[in-house]
Amino acid sequence: MIYDSLNHISAYAGTHPGVYRGLKLLAETDFSQMEDGRYEVDGDQLFYSLQSYQSKPINDAPEAHREYIDIQCVLSGAEEMTVSPLEEMTGEVLPRPEGDIRLYHGPVRSRVELVPGMFAVLFPGDAHAPGIAVGGTPVPCRKAVVKVKVEYQ
Repeated sequence: MIYDSLNHISAYAGTHPGVYRGLKLLAETDFSQMEDGRYEVDGDQLFYSLQSYQSKPINDAPEAHREYIDIQCVLSGAEEMTVSPLEEMTGEVLPRPEGDIRLYHGPVRSRVELVPGMFAVLFPGDAHAPGIAVGGTPVPCRKAVVKVKVEYQ
């Protein structure tokens, strides 16, 4: 997992090319006039979704992906996300391979707070539970989630 500010994306120029392209997209795009939904950048290699939601008091089903890297960036509001190594998950509760999402049970190892300008890059080995209300009080949020094919060309 990478957790950082969009002000520091130049530090990631030498990383996975799709991740760097996704970070640049987040830093350079004005999402304020765009509707929620899916937007393709490079077909199924690189796309993003905009979503509006209410944070929730708890998320006890971490998710993980095999085919895509997630870059999550809150555009408004704030959320907490828990992250743990996938190998520490104790059981798969709901596999949805057609959507490249698998839900698990397992321990919480780390917590990060996503606020506007901060991002988290989550790799296939990162089980993550997003959308948790900071301080337990739900608030309206809007988020961009960039999906980068692991084998980005």
